[in-house]
Amino acid sequence: MFHLKPGATTLLKKTWWLALPVVGLLIFAIVSSAMPGDAPILTQRVKVLAIFPHDASAFTQGLVVEGNTLYEGTGHYGMSQLRRVDLTTGKADKRMQLDRKYFGEGITVLGDKIYQLTWMERVCFVYDKATLNSLGSLRYPDQFEGWGLTNDGKHLYLSDGTSTIRVLDPETFQQVRRIRVKQGRRALEKLNELEFVNGEIYANVWYEDRIARIDPDSGEVLGWIDCSNVFPANQRPNREHVLNGIAHDATSGKLYVTGKNWPQLYEIEIQK
Repeated sequence: MFHLKPGATTLLKKTWWLALPVVGLLIFAIVSSAMPGDAPILTQRVKVLAIFPHDASAFTQGLVVEGNTLYEGTGHYGMSQLRRVDLTTGKADKRMQLDRKYFGEGITVLGDKIYQLTWMERVCFVYDKATLNSLGSLRYPDQFEGWGLTNDGKHLYLSDGTSTIRVLDPETFQQVRRIRVKQGRRALEKLNELEFVNGEIYANVWYEDRIARIDPDSGEVLGWIDCSNVFPANQRPNREHVLNGIAHDATSGKLYVTGKNWPQLYEIEIQK
């Protein structure tokens, strides 16, 4: 039989509290692992309904569709443009070339204006939607870059490659609030192109073939849309040709996706 040596009982009584941090961590780990925030969330696959031609030289950074008209913002220094494109033919009937010192990023249409971000130059160009003529520009702070852009009919929503989406006043570009995007307790980084769809924010995630569905109020990820079957990664020339471009036609309800230097644009349907 095991017996404690004389004095051991006294030692245990004096040092039992040293085990409290370890016990506390064990309890926290057990409770945390059962928290609903880490529960798996719904992932939906998509069905391709139609395929349209897309300029494979377009390094797509922003995408908007209205009926048969596609507005597209493209990137790369010396190649960045805002384009108005015929959806069915993939041909641009007008292009606005950015100065070669600007790297074009996300776009959105709000009212009769088109807004186009730049990457590290922190300038947002504003255009007349009907003519694509320049209406000027807005600057944003040096603290963040410009990646994706969308709107809710009142405010602009800007991603900067982190887990933060910034809500901005479209007239002043002043920040109204910030959204911290997370899945459970984990921040969702590398948010890229954005689109408002039926009250949710759809977001491309850099180097991912899936789209995050985000609650614009809480920042919680509501689910994932798996687009890996649309233009499989093994068919692309290199890994930089990522899924990046979401366009929702609010009138018809149609949803379109494409990617950087993809030769096609796809109308998709989310499977239940």
